[in-house]
Amino acid sequence: MQLTPHFTLAEMTASSTAQRLGLDNTPTAEALQRLVLTAAMLERVRAHLGVPVIVTSGYRSRAVNAAVGGVTSSDHAIGSAADIVAPQFGAPYDLAKALAPHINALGIGQIIYESVGGKQWVHLSIRTPDKPVNRVITVHGRNTMAGIQEV
Repeated sequence: MQLTPHFTLAEMTASSTAQRLGLDNTPTAEALQRLVLTAAMLERVRAHLGVPVIVTSGYRSRAVNAAVGGVTSSDHAIGSAADIVAPQFGAPYDLAKALAPHINALGIGQIIYESVGGKQWVHLSIRTPDKPVNRVITVHGRNTMAGIQEV
């Protein structure tokens, strides 16, 4: 199912963990509605960057989210978030730095540059956190810092 011109339901729900463990990762009707909005935000990001965006993690059912060690309040579990990379643009840090000044124009509620266990990606959500300081953050291992920080 095509959610937007460049993003499908299959890529927004793909999960090697779900496959490996035999977990259902079918979104609820409510999560599917949010996934359409998340994909629309990713379309704006793609157009802004001028290069394809690869979703490394989109929707996660509660069981899949628990299996990957996601927090119980994860926006992934409600269809409101996607972790992305854009190799043609540059490293995840460069991607986060380029997007952060444009979060309002692009409809990004939250951007997190994540560097955990030697892997890096950018988490984008359509849901705006209650605390403004949590809109643009860096997570490095177990440390959380305001803004996009080089780690």
